[in-house]
Amino acid sequence: MGLNSKCCGSCCAHHEDRFGKTKMFLGISLFLVGIAFSFALPLEFGIFLASYLLLGGDVLLLTLKNILSIKKGKILEIFDENFLMSVATIGAFIIGEYPEGVAVMLFYKIGEILQEKAVKNSKKSISSLLDLRAEFANLQKGKKIVKVPAQSVKVGDIIVIKAGEKVPLDGIVISGKSFLDTSVISGESIPKSVMEGSEVFSGCVNQNGTLHVRVTYEFKDSTVSKIAKFVEEASLKKSKTEHFIRKFAKIYTPIVVFTALLVAFLPPLFIENAEFGEWFYKALIFLVISCPCALVVSIPLSFFAGLGGASKRGILIKGGNYLEALSHVDTVAFDKTGTLTKGEFSVSKIKPSDSFSKDELLFFAAHAESFSPHPIALSILKEYKDNIKNETKKHEEILGFGVKAEVFGKLVLVGNEKLMELNSIVYEKPNVFGSIVHVAVDGIYAGYIVISDKIKEESKKAISDLKDVGVKNTVMLTGDNKQAAEEVAKELNIDKVFSNLLPLEKVEKLDLLLKNAAKGKKVVFVGDGINDAPSLAKADIGIAVGALDITAQSADAVLTDGNLQKVAIAIKIAKKTSAVAKQNIAFALGVKTILMIFGIAGISGMWEAVFADVGVTILAVLNAVRVVRV
Repeated sequence: MGLNSKCCGSCCAHHEDRFGKTKMFLGISLFLVGIAFSFALPLEFGIFLASYLLLGGDVLLLTLKNILSIKKGKILEIFDENFLMSVATIGAFIIGEYPEGVAVMLFYKIGEILQEKAVKNSKKSISSLLDLRAEFANLQKGKKIVKVPAQSVKVGDIIVIKAGEKVPLDGIVISGKSFLDTSVISGESIPKSVMEGSEVFSGCVNQNGTLHVRVTYEFKDSTVSKIAKFVEEASLKKSKTEHFIRKFAKIYTPIVVFTALLVAFLPPLFIENAEFGEWFYKALIFLVISCPCALVVSIPLSFFAGLGGASKRGILIKGGNYLEALSHVDTVAFDKTGTLTKGEFSVSKIKPSDSFSKDELLFFAAHAESFSPHPIALSILKEYKDNIKNETKKHEEILGFGVKAEVFGKLVLVGNEKLMELNSIVYEKPNVFGSIVHVAVDGIYAGYIVISDKIKEESKKAISDLKDVGVKNTVMLTGDNKQAAEEVAKELNIDKVFSNLLPLEKVEKLDLLLKNAAKGKKVVFVGDGINDAPSLAKADIGIAVGALDITAQSADAVLTDGNLQKVAIAIKIAKKTSAVAKQNIAFALGVKTILMIFGIAGISGMWEAVFADVGVTILAVLNAVRVVRV
C-alpha cells in the first residue's frame, strides 16, 4: 500500500510537471503567433487571452483565492507579488496592450522558473550537507554479517565497516585500523587515524581498512542525526533582517498599490492635456517594477546559505538569529580547562604538610577522588597507580569546590582554596604554575597536589584570528587559581582574566560583560563542559566546543571538532552573510526606485519593468548563494 502511494505521488508530480511544461509551450506558441501575424481584433484578442491564461492562469487563481479567503482586519495580506502581476497585466488588456500584458506574465513566469531553479540548486547543495546518514549497517551475528537498517541496530551491537563505506552509527573500534574522512562532521580535510579503542562518529567515511565497531548510540542519538536535527531546526529560526523584510513587504506592497492608483488618476485630473490611458499605463509599469520578490526570496536564502556554509566547516549554528548576532560580536569570553587547554591533566608536584608523607597524601586524595569523573580526579588516580581499596564511603561531589568522602573512617576533603576556607582549614598558598588541589584529613591540612594542563596548539592563533575579524575584547573565565589562569592568559594574549570562579560566579561575570558591552554589540561565551551550560545560556551567543550532548542544548552554536579557530571563521561567515543581505536590500530597492521614477517620467517601459522585477530577483538570489563559499 505504502509503495503504491509513493508511486502515485511520484506519478502525480511527474504528470503535473509535464502538464505545466505543456501549458508553457502552448502559451509561448500562441504569443509568438499573435506577434508574428496580423489578425482581426476579436481573433487577436482571443489568441493573446488564451496565451495569457495558459501562462498566468495559476497566478490569477492564487490572487482570487487570496482575495476570497481574506479575513476581517487582514486585507493588507492580499497585496503580494501575485496581486501586483494580476492587476498590472489585466490593466494592460483593458487599455488594449495585449502583447505587453502577455509579455509581462511570460517573463514573470520565466523569472519564477529561473529563480526557483537557483534557489533549489542552492538549497540542494546546502541540504546535501545533511545527507550524511547511512541507511544500512553491517551487523555481526556470530560468524555471519547481515545487512540491516541502521535504525534497527542497538547499543552494544557489533557492526562491520568496510573500506569506502559511511560509518552508520557512533561507536568504539574493537578491532581494525583505518583512516576516516571526517570532513562532513568537522570540516577538516586531513583524514583521522583510528584503531582499537578509538571513537568513531556516524557520517564519516572509512577510507581503507575494515573496522569492527561496538555501537555506543542508537541511530536517533548518533552524531549525524543530531547534526541533521541541529541544522534543520536552524532554518526555522529567523534573523531580525528576515523578520524585517517580511514586515517591510507587507507594508511596502499596499503602499505601492495605492501610489500606482494616484499615478493613474491624479495627473489626468490636475494636469492639462494629461491622458488617462497614458498615466494608467505608467501606473501598470510602476506596479510591475515594485514587486518585492527579490527581497522576500534572497534575504532568507542569504541566511540559509550562511548556515549551510558554516555547517560545511563543522560549525553548527542554531538559527539565522544567532548567525546575524555573530556579525556584531566585540567580546569573546572563554572557559579555560578543556576549551583553551586540552584538559589532559597530569600530576607535576606532590607537596605534603609536616603531618603527612607524600604517599599518604596521594593515598587519601586518590581514594576520595575515586568516584569522580573529573579530569583532575582521573589524573590523580593515574598517578596513584595502585588499586583503590573498597573503603571509600559517603562520597559527595561539591560543584565548584571539590569532593568530600569518608576514607577508612577518616573525613577527607579534596579541592580548591574555597573548599578549605569553607571548612575552616588552614592551608598553604604556593606560588606555582598549574591547578592546585588541596587535601585535608579529619580537619588537618595534608598538603597539596599540582596538576598541569597543556594549552591547545590552536588556542593562540584562535585569539589572534579573533582580533583580526574585529573582536576587541577577549576574556577568560575559570575556576582555576589566579596564577595558573594568568600564566595561560599571558601565553595566549588574552585581554582580561577572572579566576577562582564557581559556575554561577562565571554567570555573574558574564552578566557584567553584557551590561558593559557597547550598544548593539554582542558577547560570546565559549565552553566545553556541562558546568559551562549556565554561561552558554546566559551569553548573547553560547558556543559549545566539540560537544553534541547536554552542553549543546544550552549553546547556540557548536564547533564539532573543538577547533577554536572556527570561532573567528563563524564570525567571518556571519559578517559576510549580513553584508550580502544588506547588498541585496540596497541593490533591489535602489534599482526599483530608479526605474519607478523612470516609469512615471515615461523613460522606461514594460520591458524595463520586467527586468526590474525578474532580473533583480535572479541577481539577488545569485549574490545570496555566494555566502556558501566564504
